[in-house]
Amino acid sequence: MPGKIRKRSPLKLPDKPYIALGLEGSANKLGAGVIKHAPNGSTTVLSNVRHTYITPPGEGFLPRDTAQHHRQWAMSVIKDAIEKAGISMHDIDCICYTKGPGMGAPLTSVALVARTLSLLYNKPLVGVNHCVGHIEMGRQITGAQNPVVLYVSGGNTQVIAYSQQCYRIFGETLDIAVGNCLDRFARVINLPNDPSPGYNIEQEAKKGTRLLPLPYTTKGMDVSLSGILTSTEAYTMDKRFRSDGRADDGDKDIITPQDLCFSLQETVFAMLVEITERAMAHIGSKEVLIVGGVGCNERLQEMMGVMAQERGGQVFATDERFCIDNGIMIAQAGLLSYRMGFQTPITKSTCTQRQVFRTDQVHVAWRA
Repeated sequence: MPGKIRKRSPLKLPDKPYIALGLEGSANKLGAGVIKHAPNGSTTVLSNVRHTYITPPGEGFLPRDTAQHHRQWAMSVIKDAIEKAGISMHDIDCICYTKGPGMGAPLTSVALVARTLSLLYNKPLVGVNHCVGHIEMGRQITGAQNPVVLYVSGGNTQVIAYSQQCYRIFGETLDIAVGNCLDRFARVINLPNDPSPGYNIEQEAKKGTRLLPLPYTTKGMDVSLSGILTSTEAYTMDKRFRSDGRADDGDKDIITPQDLCFSLQETVFAMLVEITERAMAHIGSKEVLIVGGVGCNERLQEMMGVMAQERGGQVFATDERFCIDNGIMIAQAGLLSYRMGFQTPITKSTCTQRQVFRTDQVHVAWRA
């Protein structure tokens, strides 16, 4: 947990229009987005461009190859974002980039691009925590006031709530993230990575009809997902498993990939709903905000909605434009920070792939 919180006044209306360019590249999505904060308090997304590094079915994305993809596409994506925004680089007030956490090589590639642009156009840099970017974009798009946040992505699984200028982590995964769990199982059953393994798991799960027994591992406010992944993979070695979903001998007691996707989703999402509900009860909130790439999953939103409705609450979520990693979320969080006087010196414009730069280590100066 962070040390002493530095109290500041909450964010006031801007005295002039502020425009920020955000660059995201913590994993296999390279994103560039431009956002504008107007004096009347409105926020406008001027552009949101993204290019994804997609590998063949059954393969993950390696840091070196992902970094190469980002270097190859960086100028094209940024140029497209600037043109769609209808501005020039000289109109930008600050350049925001993902400082971490994430994959080291891709992060470094994008940070180098951000530093280069900062020096070329004499624009201040703002390093942004990837997790806080998701939260602030979710709050901006949905209008959620003070929600419990379920942050679910390929690299993170956290239950978060705001208190005293800090996003406090109430619970998290003890091993692998939910997105990583789904992606790894997608590789086991050879699902395509286009548009994403998690999306294809979701589509297969809609065809599943049997709920197979899997470990349900919640430990207080935390969850463990490595065991459920191993158990789901073990079903593919069962003699009843049919990769094509059919039984040649007419046996109805078969196990299909669709059943496994359905069972994995249902069990994991039930665990996430449970720990989110505990956090809601603890802080007395009736709002849930789901952010991160897995937050696009319609079944997760549906299950969370049932729980929230029973508590007299509401679920907030965004579509794939904003829940999947993107540059505009980095621009939003970075511009909020910049307006509070924060900048990242060029000499300290590093990045970190580790979870040492946690969600709860960021001073959220812009909130009261």
